[in-house]
Amino acid sequence: MAAWASFVLNVLIIGTGGAVRLTGSGLGCDEWPLCTPESLTPTPEMGIHGIIEFGNRTITGVLLFVALAVLFALLQACGGWPSVRNALGYAVYGVAAGVLFGTTASLVGLPVFSFFTAVLLTVIGIAAVRSLDVTPRRHDLVILAWLVLIGVVAQAFVGGITVLTRLNAFIVGFHYVVSLVLVCVTAAFLVRLREAPGPRERAVPSGFGILAHVATLGMAVIVLMGVLTTASGPHSGDEDVVRDGFDATVLSHLHAWPGYITLVLVLVLLGWAAARRLRPLRWLIALLVLMLVQIAVGIFQARSGLPPLAVGVHMVLASLTAATMTVVVLRLKRPVLPAESAEPAG
Repeated sequence: MAAWASFVLNVLIIGTGGAVRLTGSGLGCDEWPLCTPESLTPTPEMGIHGIIEFGNRTITGVLLFVALAVLFALLQACGGWPSVRNALGYAVYGVAAGVLFGTTASLVGLPVFSFFTAVLLTVIGIAAVRSLDVTPRRHDLVILAWLVLIGVVAQAFVGGITVLTRLNAFIVGFHYVVSLVLVCVTAAFLVRLREAPGPRERAVPSGFGILAHVATLGMAVIVLMGVLTTASGPHSGDEDVVRDGFDATVLSHLHAWPGYITLVLVLVLLGWAAARRLRPLRWLIALLVLMLVQIAVGIFQARSGLPPLAVGVHMVLASLTAATMTVVVLRLKRPVLPAESAEPAG
């Protein structure tokens, strides 16, 4: 249940982050980690923009709590108390070291939050590596759970940088990409959670696998070009923010062409999977549906002057499409099971 909550919340925060940007609330709280120099929460003078921005920040706190819940539940199930104790010990060390370095940074006039987060991320990384030594089972799930935790903390740091750089278009774009990657990682966790542990074997012809990875590359190009296109568009998050200066019309075409090419690749994969009853078939159907809806929304928003709601829907659909592509790739292999219980290729 917590794993599903993690996935849903990571999708949700893309929606709320889009709302921050599309309503011009990017600087609704103009400080980080406080909302103002004197207040953690928005003041009445900030109006609706402060509430929207602070609401998005609040979801980050919930995401962190859920990521920790997933991690500790998994460590308890796969390694027992020694694994949990190891993680808790590093948590204490990480916070203490972060406070120490943050305080030192404050004394010499350096940004406190940056030093605190950098030290905390370093300790979490060390804890993740150490965790693999003391947790004997399901290293695949353990790695994914740690990646989600690291990603959530890093995302909070990038969010702070976004505010401090006054909504720099490239930082905002990177902020979105990190969120999208987290959606894909949480989707991968859900897939692997339902499958047997141990070695995996290829469940599709080699040519099919190669084509699926090419389509995945196409999906990555679509996302990259979409981020650059949005960074050149009108929705900056605040009316005083200057965009990156690229030609948004040209970028929109560069965003669309890889989309159409990838759609053709997915159609080929779907036909191949249907003819051979291959393992990724059902998820390829879902992927095709999402891509068609995504393309329709993209065409609509381009021809309608980029209405904020359509742009927000496009952003959320992009994360769901990428997550579905992730599941398709994971379905290219299957657990190695005894012959009598092996799952059929279809």
